[in-house]
Amino acid sequence: MAIAKAERLMNLALCLLGTRRPLTKRELRGSIEAYVEAFGPGDGPAGAGDDAFNRMFERDKDDLRELGMVIETVEGLEGDTGYLARRDSNRLPPITLDAEEAAALGLAAKIWQQARLAGAASGALQKLRAAGMPLGGQEGEYDPAQPHSALEPRIPAHEAAFEPLMLACRDRRPVVFDYRKANAARPEQRQVEPWILECWRGHWYLAGWDRDRQAERVFRISRITGKVRSRAGKFTAEVPDHVTVRETVESWAGETATGTARIKLRADHGYPLRARALSVREAGEGWDELEIPYGHGLDAWLVELGPDVVVLEPAELRADVVDRLRAVAKG
Repeated sequence: MAIAKAERLMNLALCLLGTRRPLTKRELRGSIEAYVEAFGPGDGPAGAGDDAFNRMFERDKDDLRELGMVIETVEGLEGDTGYLARRDSNRLPPITLDAEEAAALGLAAKIWQQARLAGAASGALQKLRAAGMPLGGQEGEYDPAQPHSALEPRIPAHEAAFEPLMLACRDRRPVVFDYRKANAARPEQRQVEPWILECWRGHWYLAGWDRDRQAERVFRISRITGKVRSRAGKFTAEVPDHVTVRETVESWAGETATGTARIKLRADHGYPLRARALSVREAGEGWDELEIPYGHGLDAWLVELGPDVVVLEPAELRADVVDRLRAVAKG
């Protein structure tokens, strides 16, 4: 059956590429042998086979598009819908890569081994190899297929919300999800126009336009609860430049410091904070006093350390940490 499906898809692709005008479903049904054998030529009165053919045709069309084929849908003057695949839209220009570019592509493909893009990345590399690109197999070249490479990058994407958000960013589709802020006892619904996903310090963040608040917002994906639901319609806000979005994510993730804070940290705890500390001194009784950069998101870091950290100043940071702890206690 797999061979039959592959042959059917190939014949459908050839028909769509070979035509100079849009072909209707009925015309395609009568031109492709697999459709004729399964459902007849379709030139008689409508019957039960029409529904089955329509379902198979839609699946085949979606499969070709998933493989990268650009299929146009054209409305005819008499109301009939036609389909064609223009050759200029399905032809790539010659691809030339130097050794450094090929190595970068191979490295990027390995990053997505744990996400939905793994299959697409692997397929792209196979096509580039078939076209003669230097992606491995020769001495001195980077081979992404080797299991024991010196470089083993990984982007963890274990959250259930990652895949639907990635697809929504790609397709520019608004989404709705329940989001629990670190200082909130219960999640609340958010309507968001997703712009981009960024991985920062091992955590995934979504940057987008919050429709309810009419403002740019950044969401940590691990705090999304339940399913991410897609919504119809176009974006209402302009999508900013990628660099601007990344700067926003860094700021919301606590990487942009606006001042300094003093904290007490239990000895042998909080090594990420110690690495960022401007100064460290012993405070006695198993505690150290640290001066650290203070910016948005620092309160979330401190809450994760629980009883091993005490905020000394500023007062607003201490209040934020207390609010978050109270919210966690309320559950």
